Formats: sequence, structure tokens, C-alpha cells
Amino acid sequence: MDYDHSYKNLFSHPQMVADLLRGFVHEPWVDGLDFASLEKVSGSYVTDDLRAREDDIIWRVRWGSEWMYVYILLEFQSTIDRFMAVRMLVYLGLLYQDLIRAGQLTADGRLPPVLPVVLYNGNKAWDAAQEIGELIVEPPPGMERYRPQLCYFLLDEGRFSDTELAPLKNLAAALFRLEGSRTPQDVERVLAALIEWLKSPEQASLRRAFTVWLKRVFLPGRVPGVEFSNLNDLQEVQSMLAERVIEWTEEWKRQGAEKGRQEGRQEGRQEGLEEGLQKGEATLLSRMLELRFGPLSEGNRAKVRAADADTLLRWGERILTAATAEEVFIG
Repeated sequence: MDYDHSYKNLFSHPQMVADLLRGFVHEPWVDGLDFASLEKVSGSYVTDDLRAREDDIIWRVRWGSEWMYVYILLEFQSTIDRFMAVRMLVYLGLLYQDLIRAGQLTADGRLPPVLPVVLYNGNKAWDAAQEIGELIVEPPPGMERYRPQLCYFLLDEGRFSDTELAPLKNLAAALFRLEGSRTPQDVERVLAALIEWLKSPEQASLRRAFTVWLKRVFLPGRVPGVEFSNLNDLQEVQSMLAERVIEWTEEWKRQGAEKGRQEGRQEGRQEGLEEGLQKGEATLLSRMLELRFGPLSEGNRAKVRAADADTLLRWGERILTAATAEEVFIG
């Protein structure tokens, strides 16, 4: 997919990763990183299981005398993965397994630290749990120490305003601003900054990566049906925008309005599907309760109707061991 490939291409440049960390990970240890040492992890370091995660990017950077790793997971699906923390736990497990196999350990034989980053650009605000413990039911007393711990760092692009991003001389922020732009004039302003920041010869590859993303992904999404394959540089993109700014402003407004309508319909369908599934689960649970314990009281029926999907599942598991219907609803 052009979108995923072009985005991965951008974050395959060390300056993009450095700006992502400097600009958005506001933690003291970031100041201790040697960004000149940023090194993309070679495919030879990882197994086929991890290499199959082709939309994810792994970097390492010096932190004092040791390496630390940055695992960037690109999440551009239309729906939010509620169990993202579980996925990330699996991917980090695979990475650690591969580092052990390759002997990429610290000086004292331990595993290096990894920063797991989820980069999300959907329109709906990310609402999935970032800590895996939030997805696991409270364990019996004394079992807490066996519950896995993992928290990923979330970068939800849509939650940053242009007012927050504009003052930053930061390539990742510029990318987020482009994606959030409402008019061709907004894009022109960001392009002017990118042209200035990426003017040195050694930045030609990164300048090219931005150009490819603009002409293959961004512009076709905003102005369908227009041919952009002849654009080979950021200045050419800027010139074309300047020439057709009035025509494209109207087109972008129309595209934005249509996109909003489609997303509204899609969200409504998704919510309807989820509501239908939950009602079906509630009906099934009521039937199972009646088969085991006899007719339900109206109060218990109301509890089943009002319960969410997780609660219905928990109650369904209790039917096997409960002596009465009331025991199913305790806790």
C-alpha cells in the first residue's frame, strides 16, 4: 500500500526519528541520547516473525555506553485496536528474542531498554488502553505480581493542533501539520519551511521521501484524478500549489465535506454493529441463566440488559460454577 510504504520510508531516515523523539517524548532521558548514533536495525537481526511486521520500524540509539531501541508501530487502520497493548507485548517479545539470538545484550549480559511507540493518524481519538494491565481482570490476591506490565507511548497525530505544532522546527511536526492541513495555503506554509530545512545536499534523500509521500499519497487523497507523477522536488510541489490554489481550495473543501459524511456513516454502522452484537450476547446470557437457574427476576434481567461486553463475558463464565443466579452477579 502506497500510504504505509511512503510513511515507513519517511521514518527510515534518522532525522525524522530524532525529531520524533526530541519533539514529542518529553522525558529527561531523551536529553541523554546520542542522536548521531541512530541506526536502523537491520533485517538480519530479526526473524521472519518480526520481519513480517513490514509496517513497523526498529531503530537503536546510544544511551550512555549502551544501546536502547525504539520500536515504531504505524497504525493507520480505520478502526482502533482495543488490544494494541497485547500486540505490542508480542512484538517486543519477538524483538527481545531476536536480540538474545544475535547476542545484542548490554555489557553485563542483560536486555536493552525498548521504547514502544504507536503512531496513529485516524480521525477518531485513540481510546484503547495504553497499559496492558487495564485489559486484564483483577487477579486473586497474591497473584498481582504475575500480571504482565507494558505501556506503549502513543502519538495520536489528530490530537495536536496547528498552533502547537507550527512553532516547532521539527520534521515530524511538519508531517503532522501536512496531514492535518485544511487548505492548500496551509500546505504551502509547511512546504516553505521544509524547503528551507532540507536544503543541504546531504538531506536530498529525506527531501525526496517527502516529495514521494506528497505526490503518491497526500495530494491524490486531496485532489483525486490529477496526475502528480511529474513532480520530483518539494519546490515543484510548491509551485504547482501556487498555480492552482483557487481551483484546489474549492476541491479540498468538497473532499473534506464528503469525507466527513462518509466517516459519519461508517462510524454509525460500526456503532450499530457493536450494539447488535452486545444485545445478542445479553440475550444468550439470559437464556443460559434461565436454563440453569429458572426464570430470572426483572431486576436481574435489567442488569443483563445494561451490562457491557466484558461484564457479560465475566458473568457467562461464572454460570458454570455459581450455585444461584445471584452469585453470577456478585462483584
